Amino acid sequence: MRGNWEWAVALRHLRGRHQTGFISVVTWFSVLGIFLGTAALILVLAVMSGFESEVQGRIIGLDAHLRIRSWHERGIPDPEGLTKKLAGLPHLKDMQPYILEKGMLRFRGESEGAVVRGNTAEGLATVLVRPESVLEGQGTTAPVIPGGLPGILVGRYLAAGLGVVSGDTLLFVSPSGIVSSFSQPLVRRFLVRGIFELGIYEFDDAIAFIDLKEAQSLFRMGSLVTGLEVRLDDVERAPEAKEWLADRLEYPLGVWTWYDMHKNLFSMMKLEKWMMFIMLSLIVLVAAFNIISVLTMVTMERRKEIGILKSLGADPASIRRIFVREGLLLGGTGTLLGALLGLFICWLQIRFKILSLPPDVYFISTFPVELRWPDILAVVGSALLISLLATLYPAWRAASLHPVEVIRHEG
Repeated sequence: MRGNWEWAVALRHLRGRHQTGFISVVTWFSVLGIFLGTAALILVLAVMSGFESEVQGRIIGLDAHLRIRSWHERGIPDPEGLTKKLAGLPHLKDMQPYILEKGMLRFRGESEGAVVRGNTAEGLATVLVRPESVLEGQGTTAPVIPGGLPGILVGRYLAAGLGVVSGDTLLFVSPSGIVSSFSQPLVRRFLVRGIFELGIYEFDDAIAFIDLKEAQSLFRMGSLVTGLEVRLDDVERAPEAKEWLADRLEYPLGVWTWYDMHKNLFSMMKLEKWMMFIMLSLIVLVAAFNIISVLTMVTMERRKEIGILKSLGADPASIRRIFVREGLLLGGTGTLLGALLGLFICWLQIRFKILSLPPDVYFISTFPVELRWPDILAVVGSALLISLLATLYPAWRAASLHPVEVIRHEG
């Protein structure tokens, strides 16, 4: 029962007529500020989470969930045997060998440095898993006819720099043949089987794919491969898989997760996300100062009522709870409405793709939005916490009023 009358007094203070109309205006502004701040926080965090997932998906498509390679980059001599040894990895989806080397592509007098990836047909299919990744030609490095020129897939911007299209023949110059000052580099002709776009400029401007066996021959690697690409049924299990593999790999072999290979990029994205969270929380913080103003002015306006409540037996703790509940009503209303608005706009974007991006400038056509419950709970929790803290000073001031003095001066 005690809690019921405290809620009733708190609601009466907020809904009742105020001698100073300014209090009502500031009350509405405080609710509006928390409403806008909460909605903006949910929207911004959802968009940044969407971009993070989009970039993560595209990078993982090229770099796999984990990579096994030599610490000295001298290659793995028996990839088939190592694959069989590690076949018991929990949640393993696929494990494929790859080769990663540098060289130069030449076409009609134009030259471009390139990073050449040698992959099996299965490994290449996991990289070009999106149908829209292949812009032109075929997503394969197999020769058009048996015994014909080996195929090569070239990134969009790398192809633009060379001026090649699907069906052209270009030269690849490998530095592997240079063993002395009198040696000549290895030169081999390739047929451009397709042009791809992974959506990340650094990849599309530098990478070309060829067949794994062709790469071993071109770079004089024999049966060596640069490493193994490991894909799991759940990317979030990569840290567990890393520990499992590390216990079974012998030096000089090591294992790296997708996060290890792009740690700077994803650390920066997380930092930007939480910096935006802190900056937009200032909107809620400003609204909280309005709550302090409202409750302080209500304390001054309702001094006589507070004195009467105390003379009737209300203790200071009850008075404090009344004003805390008034602040939580204001903050909770703004937080709830703001969260509903933010979630509704996110749903509209996910469902109807209202906000678009120019696909010729960005690698996506719409704003990516991803709702994560930890982000939503963090926004709602921080808004309510700020609202609660804003009530402490006015509640303390109201509870400290002496009933006899209040009634004497107000009377």
